[in-house]
Amino acid sequence: MPRILFDKTNVFINQKSFKYLIFTFAVNFKSRKKIAEPLSCTPCVEAESRKYMNDGRKWLAQLQRGSQETRQSTRQDHELSPLCRKPATELSIPSLVDMGFTDTQAEQIFDAMSKFRGGSAARHALSTLTALFVLGLNPSSVLKLLEKCPELYTVKESQLQQRIGNLRKLGLVEGSLQRVVAHYPQILTVPVKTVKNAALFLREKCLFTARQVTDILRDSPAIVLENTGQLEYKFQYVYFRMGVKQAEMVKSRLFRFTLDEVRHRHSFLERRGLYQTPDKKGQTIIINPKLDSILNIDQDTFLTHVAMASAEEYDVFKRLMAREWQEQEQQQGGIKANSDAEEEDEEDEETGGKSGYTKRRKK
Repeated sequence: MPRILFDKTNVFINQKSFKYLIFTFAVNFKSRKKIAEPLSCTPCVEAESRKYMNDGRKWLAQLQRGSQETRQSTRQDHELSPLCRKPATELSIPSLVDMGFTDTQAEQIFDAMSKFRGGSAARHALSTLTALFVLGLNPSSVLKLLEKCPELYTVKESQLQQRIGNLRKLGLVEGSLQRVVAHYPQILTVPVKTVKNAALFLREKCLFTARQVTDILRDSPAIVLENTGQLEYKFQYVYFRMGVKQAEMVKSRLFRFTLDEVRHRHSFLERRGLYQTPDKKGQTIIINPKLDSILNIDQDTFLTHVAMASAEEYDVFKRLMAREWQEQEQQQGGIKANSDAEEEDEEDEETGGKSGYTKRRKK
């Protein structure tokens, strides 16, 4: 192996590095030959230097070709990698069977995931199934839940964990949380902020206690998506018109029923003299039936034991009440439109008076 003296230190280098060094020396030697005095060199040295110059050019050409091939292969790998890459969380029928699903259940889940476009279901399905199993649900319950709400396939893991954690903070402990999710799985698709706003509305506007809010969310979870205006009107109707307090509302699961259902049954009893609005002291001449016995029974039982009327009478009454409520809404809409027009006229008169006064002052 050749030896070269460099910076007063003996350094061993390989043959290619030695050729490159000779090539550099030859190039420098050739450039100095043009601008300085000619140096004396023997034909043997000149031939040797020319040989190493040629070897150096070949070596540099090989390096350039190698670097170009490396860049091209790297670029192709980067271009092909997104196409060849598969998500690590993609589920298959065998993996679903390993989780505890039967072959039929696994095929149903796999077919449901394949209906979603964009691959979002395949990316988030594993985290969704894991979260539902952690809640203590068995495979059959999970399948029913996903059939009710297939949107759960597309919920991100972080969002799912935040929503479950928020429900726990609102008082839905183990057992209650599972029942809520099984009964109304859509609650896991509702943003945390929406659920918090619904709970805050019940506390501040309807004056329910924290425990009562938890009971309402457990028994009537769909309330989180109900319009707050309709919700407030339903509460005020039952509180003021029927004279029912918050504790009885919670016990009767009021918020499972629509406003029309509540008004139909209450108004029917009131028209028949079987229900009376309490006075300021909460007293009535007759004994009103409990809200639970009005709402939490089927229509036949309500008509037979509470209203003591026939189904035909109740049907005719509902049609008449629907027409009456529609007329009231139209009248209220006309009154509101007239009041808005009067306010606009008053504003125009005030504006006109001010402008006229300004014009007179200019004169």
